[in-house]
Amino acid sequence: MNIRDKVAVIGVGCSKFGENYDMSAEDMIVAAASEAYADARIEPSQIQAAWVGTLSSAMAGNALADPLKLFNIPITRVENYCASGMDAFRNACMAVAAGMYDVVLALGFEKLRDSGQRGLGTFGTHPVIGYGTTAPSLFAMAANRYFATYGIDKRALAKVAVKNHHNGTMSPKAHFQMEVTEEQVLSAPLICSPLGLFDCCPTTDGAAAVIVCRADIAKSFRPDPLLVKGIGLAVTSGEPYLKPGFAYTGFPATAQAAQSAYEQAGMTVKDIDLVECHDCFTITEILNYEDLGLCKKGEGWRYVEEGRASIGGEIPVNPSGGLKSFGHPIGATGIRMIYEVAQHLWNKAGARQVKNAEVGLAHNLGGPGSIGCVTILASS
Repeated sequence: MNIRDKVAVIGVGCSKFGENYDMSAEDMIVAAASEAYADARIEPSQIQAAWVGTLSSAMAGNALADPLKLFNIPITRVENYCASGMDAFRNACMAVAAGMYDVVLALGFEKLRDSGQRGLGTFGTHPVIGYGTTAPSLFAMAANRYFATYGIDKRALAKVAVKNHHNGTMSPKAHFQMEVTEEQVLSAPLICSPLGLFDCCPTTDGAAAVIVCRADIAKSFRPDPLLVKGIGLAVTSGEPYLKPGFAYTGFPATAQAAQSAYEQAGMTVKDIDLVECHDCFTITEILNYEDLGLCKKGEGWRYVEEGRASIGGEIPVNPSGGLKSFGHPIGATGIRMIYEVAQHLWNKAGARQVKNAEVGLAHNLGGPGSIGCVTILASS
């Protein structure tokens, strides 16, 4: 069974991302869902089922049921590392495509700034090898290996940070809305060499929501629904750094998820007009260019240096400013990417609008690079 053209996106919503000390998790959930309801022109009573992506909440389906008063319907919590939100969306789409429901909600959220939690924590269960490995240390190893393999240095990473911070200045809901210079990036304090402060996404609060329905009824809600063309999910080893053949110059989960999504959509990367990808670190975005097929292996640094990833470039990447500007409230990120793609396909992205965008791709990379999720949306 192919999901292509069976499911439509009819509404999206997003809270402000940032240090939302004046908002509870429930406040952000309500803000995102309310915007999505209004965008879809529906009432909450029309939601027949829901999926919620979150890493930190132990509330299961009640994380949505109570703040949104969505009682007596199926609500499922999804947790899949950094891909939790997009996987919640994936499950919602599959349920609609299977004919179980007509109209459903997928929502992701995280409240990290005042939780005491700073993200995923440590990876690895091996008692000696890889013990205590963190996200910055893992991606720092990837950066160092990439530098050694392709003969480049931190200036390539700095160009990603400069681009994404610039794009973030045009995103009213982004955590950071400030320009940075290449010199600022290169001289910033080190977090885990060679990654400095501006190479890492911030710890952030936020929520995002999307309303999904059967494609054949979508135009009864709005005249311009977006069609889900494909959703790929791939899970590889949770300890890739223990595998002798792991090169650190790419993540197979991304490549496999992308291939699945392209095949479902009947498309190639040449059909894509913009990409929102998982730039948890600047090196990650460069590797994503290659794993998603935007360029050949070893040429990701050229893709950003030559301006091909910029708004107005060959295939713009992270016109929102990405995780670098929005931050990474883990459960919210994947749906926030779908929110951003929808803004461009509906020509509502303002100053950051990618011209004539008709097909957009959203990509999550989860945990230690072990989970890849890719969604392709298109104007109907």
